[in-house]
Amino acid sequence: TVIRAAILIQNWYRFTMARLEMRRRYSLSIFQSIEYADEQDQLQLSNFFTFMLDHYTHPDSVSHIFTSPSVSQVIDEGLCLTEFERKIDVPDSYYGPRLSFPLTIEDANALLHAFRNEQLLHACYVLQLLCETRKVLKEMPNITHLSTSYSKEITVCGDLHGNLDDLLLIFYKNGLPSEQNCYVFNGDFVDRGKNSMEILIILFAFLLIYPNDLHLNRGNHEDYMMNLRYGFTKEVSKKYKDHGKQILCLLRDVFSWLPLATIIDSKVLILHGGISDTTDLDFLNALERNKVRDHIHVGVILFSLKNLAVQMLRSSFRYLQILDILWSDPRSQNGCTPNKRRGGGCYFGPDVTAKLFERYNLKMLIRSHEFKPEGYEISHDGKVITIFSASNYYEEGSNRGAYIKLNPELIPRFVQYRVSKYTRRQNLQERVGTIESSALKSLREKIYAHRSELTSAFAQYDLNGTGKISVNDWAAAMESVLRLELPWRMLRSQLAQMNADGEVDFMSCFYDLKIGQPIKEVQPALVETLCRYRKDLEIIFNVIDKDHSGLISLEEFSQTWRLFTSHLGIDVYDESLDKLVLSIDYNKDGHIDFNEFLEAFHVVHRLEKKAN
Repeated sequence: TVIRAAILIQNWYRFTMARLEMRRRYSLSIFQSIEYADEQDQLQLSNFFTFMLDHYTHPDSVSHIFTSPSVSQVIDEGLCLTEFERKIDVPDSYYGPRLSFPLTIEDANALLHAFRNEQLLHACYVLQLLCETRKVLKEMPNITHLSTSYSKEITVCGDLHGNLDDLLLIFYKNGLPSEQNCYVFNGDFVDRGKNSMEILIILFAFLLIYPNDLHLNRGNHEDYMMNLRYGFTKEVSKKYKDHGKQILCLLRDVFSWLPLATIIDSKVLILHGGISDTTDLDFLNALERNKVRDHIHVGVILFSLKNLAVQMLRSSFRYLQILDILWSDPRSQNGCTPNKRRGGGCYFGPDVTAKLFERYNLKMLIRSHEFKPEGYEISHDGKVITIFSASNYYEEGSNRGAYIKLNPELIPRFVQYRVSKYTRRQNLQERVGTIESSALKSLREKIYAHRSELTSAFAQYDLNGTGKISVNDWAAAMESVLRLELPWRMLRSQLAQMNADGEVDFMSCFYDLKIGQPIKEVQPALVETLCRYRKDLEIIFNVIDKDHSGLISLEEFSQTWRLFTSHLGIDVYDESLDKLVLSIDYNKDGHIDFNEFLEAFHVVHRLEKKAN
């Protein structure tokens, strides 16, 4: 009897743990699929900007996107530190760190202490720091070569994405950068998290103090256009209202000077994304990396190829080489195919890795760029390692972060961690429940933003107009519209209701959702379109808004919107748009606050609103 009871408990425990693991995995799949779909939308924006340049009535309003004006137009290349001190006043009431150059370890410690206490570094010192960082980066090669003979171990960190607590925990566990403690940070320092600026300041400060012992590779988020979408631009503008434009403009230049890769002992290649079957390290080492400022230029270059502009062929190869190393992902199948999930870079197989290793006599590829639940993953028979250092990336408790320590034998040792503010108080079931709830919330918002397309797709299976279809048909319709490659049949119980006959009430997908602040003048189709493309429109309007005032003219708004819908092939009545534009010009001055306007078009969960 005791043995039978023990077996029953054991079976129950195994079943419960397996079910929790299943819920955790599909929740993480939802997060990752939505993230990649969003990146795909972001890369496709470059196509729209080329279209915009061709059709805009006032091309001067948008030409600055492509010409990438020199930062010296905003901040003189030769501007010295004393001139910043003279031009930007640091008041006596400022109690944060006061930097003096050249920096010392005491300055770095002061910064760490200040940021732990949520203090800001004054804009004067930020600009000085960025200017000094740019000077150092400009002297660095595209591919940095390191040796373990000078340092017993080298630590490699992956994506941090604005999570300051992760960086502080790494330094606490592994020690601060020094001549005896070498670090490589492999890109994606910014976006998503709320402390991207603080992370950059700390990393740049240690770079200035130990330029031979702290190394930075460029990631796909060290990019002007990505920053507009994923939060870094807003963070800087909010924290540095008066000097945000100068800081952002200088950062755009600093990012363009970040090295592209690091090689340790001529055997270990470290770069942010991955490789392709055309990756040429010699070519990457020789190109002018600062000419590739952000991925929007890729769209411009590719567009020029359609016109067979021969003089652009070499430029296009340069852009595509960088696109591949910043955006690519490994996969288990042989070959090299376009990375359709992200919309940029490629999927590279073990054969592509082996070919590159043979050509350059390499032993290992360390890359980041990709969320991993345990903070790292080994693939391609141990030849490719993914390292991801942002813990709790999607949600509190969603994943561990990790870093790698490489010894002179180049044997990797993984150190995992998780910043724990709240998760220690939760048991496993509560943690999984939190992750699952957040993932499903994001998925429902995605579903609602595609309501019209989904309703049409469901109707094709509902030949008798009953409002009910089979689970298989419901799953097929969901995938045909959303293209997220999710286990829809498994998710059905969380997203839609089923009747006693096993048929899905497909309209129940939308029952608990609505648009935030309905505006009477706007027809439903226009509301849904604005909701669905809110992020894209925010980026487009921010680009047009050159003075960062948050305002654009009604003419610019109308023309941009008409171009955008024309480019996407969306039918929207001009009369409906005109009514909308007039209704949001509250003070009738011919301009609108586009951020406030777009905020009205977001999905609200009815139950959530009621609870609040």
